[in-house]
Amino acid sequence: MQVRHILLDKGREIIAINADATLSEAASLLARRRIGAVIVLGEDGMLAGILSERDVVRAISAESVAALARPVSGFMTREITTCSEDDTVDGLMELMTNGRFRHVPVVTNGRLVGIVSIGDLVKTRIEETMREAESLREYIATG
Repeated sequence: MQVRHILLDKGREIIAINADATLSEAASLLARRRIGAVIVLGEDGMLAGILSERDVVRAISAESVAALARPVSGFMTREITTCSEDDTVDGLMELMTNGRFRHVPVVTNGRLVGIVSIGDLVKTRIEETMREAESLREYIATG
């Protein structure tokens, strides 16, 4: 299965924040939307980084509450691993596991078209496994 199939099911909504927004604003957005990471856009509206819950925790650990007033750009991950809609779920799961990150922006022709999480990938694999098991049961029952 490919990433495009996940986006068909979950949608292509991209929740983003500007790089000059405060860490407090980003934390509020994460909590309000019940998500683990937010895309960070630069002044040009292009992908500048990604900010995860872990980044927020690290910032507060390092700078205490003063971090909340500082811009997201000071805490976001700038070197982002992206994927394409053609990437496979298995390949992306391996990439995320080895890289120890849980969210990957999906880019097609240089344009951000979605984001997938490790939870999306696991859900897809479980559904796929259940479909395969059901097919085997039907095959055995009719054989």
